[in-house]
Amino acid sequence: MHDYLTQWLSAFDLPYASFIAVFALLGIILLISLLVHGLLHQGVTPPLRRLAEKSSKQWPRSFIDKKLLSRSALLLQGILLQLQIALFLQGIEPLHTVLVVFSQVWMMTFSLLMFFSLLDVLLELTQRQAIASQLPLRGIFQSLKLIAALLVVLMIISVLIGKSPLVLLTGLGAMTAVLMLVFKDPILGLVAGIQLSANDMLKIGDWLEMPKYGADGDVVDIGLTTVKVRNWDKTVTTLPTYVLISDSFKNWRPMSESGGRRIKRSINIDATSIHFLSEDEVASLKRAQLLTPYLEGKGEEVENYNARLNCDLTTPLNGRRMTNVGTFRAWLEAWLRAHPRSHKEMTLMVRQLAPGPSGLPIEIYMFTNTTAWLEYENIQADIFDHIFAVLPEFGLRVHQTPTGNDLRQLRLTEQDNAIPADR
Repeated sequence: MHDYLTQWLSAFDLPYASFIAVFALLGIILLISLLVHGLLHQGVTPPLRRLAEKSSKQWPRSFIDKKLLSRSALLLQGILLQLQIALFLQGIEPLHTVLVVFSQVWMMTFSLLMFFSLLDVLLELTQRQAIASQLPLRGIFQSLKLIAALLVVLMIISVLIGKSPLVLLTGLGAMTAVLMLVFKDPILGLVAGIQLSANDMLKIGDWLEMPKYGADGDVVDIGLTTVKVRNWDKTVTTLPTYVLISDSFKNWRPMSESGGRRIKRSINIDATSIHFLSEDEVASLKRAQLLTPYLEGKGEEVENYNARLNCDLTTPLNGRRMTNVGTFRAWLEAWLRAHPRSHKEMTLMVRQLAPGPSGLPIEIYMFTNTTAWLEYENIQADIFDHIFAVLPEFGLRVHQTPTGNDLRQLRLTEQDNAIPADR
């Protein structure tokens, strides 16, 4: 094309016909490029953008928001530029070589950006899918972006210096240690992300507890190098991804999936309020429907035992007797089993713990039939409200450390009962 145009201009006896032909061809290339740019970005893209905004589906809007369409148009312009250079500037050196290198760098750059946009679109479309909670997709896609960027940079450098990429790859062997140091966190994060996904250790939305790093809340993002946790006080803790592999953490997801949440709390009984039940107390407690089977069965067992041994029951040192704390435990377990919010298929027991300075601990160990935090706390509070209110029916008292007000009342009582010295 250049030779033909040069001969045509030379027929008019124009000086510097060769240079004029080169500038004319460059003008043609520039004009075609501008026309194509205007056609793609002013004539094609705006209507597609309006159609995407009106669409009820997510993927058309994602194509526009993540710039996939515009970057594809720019890549198409690079391909067109490469074709024009081959058609109009073939044999014109070094202009041909410079523009070919420019067009190749252009195409590789926008190919990389288009790949980034494609990954962003896939990530946005899968966020509402079940797979998004099963895999750390953000970290995986970031890893793919990093690998693609390194490969494209390597190819661009090879084009600029005119060497094969294999030559550069062989030269990278001596820089391995430097690269490992520079990309230590991304490499560790990539490996950690794969392990977290393969072993089903963590998903977005899981309740993660890691006191060492001050993390206690929901996982909101799993990236290549960081994991973000929104704590219950609405602060955000950012953890390096690899620490989830190197250190231990607690994931509460299995609790949510089980359908039950544990209550494990004790009531400290004043040991001085524990005593054997009298016949009048047994008769009074039999009015409790949940206690009737226990009292009848336990009473018959105690009577048979004492009769078999012919015990002298005039002293409490002989034979067996029912206690108020034992009867309370039996009633409490029966009451919890009948409770509408207790989980009937999980462990439920009422047990004694080792007594101490704070009295005798009676521990409630059970599971609610909900894992919702607010419901769980309300159920737990209702249960213990009822327990504290019913203790006097068994002649039991809750142990409580004396307060300043107790000591003040005691002193006032002593002063009121004191005999004046002159009497």
